[in-house]
Amino acid sequence: MARASIRPLGDKVLVKRLDAEETTLGGIVLPDSAKEKPKRGTILSVGEGRLLDNGKRQALQLSEGEQVLFSSYAGTEVKVDGEEMIIMDESDILAVLE
Repeated sequence: MARASIRPLGDKVLVKRLDAEETTLGGIVLPDSAKEKPKRGTILSVGEGRLLDNGKRQALQLSEGEQVLFSSYAGTEVKVDGEEMIIMDESDILAVLE
């Protein structure tokens, strides 16, 4: 996996959304207009952590390369080197897929 040319700040993470499913479980091929944007992705980069009131940083629980589930309207979509990615708060991540 290539390292992204963007570095999130604070408690932000950069996520590459996984591709949408092409077919249903029953084998029906979905057109682009019917595909739902996946709520799964791979973490490409993480910030340094949240800045606490005492001036120290609280490290993130996430690390690069992990596959995660996130909320439907999480983050801000951006294009980086021609690829669509999402910058979101660590709190928008619901779970890590193992």
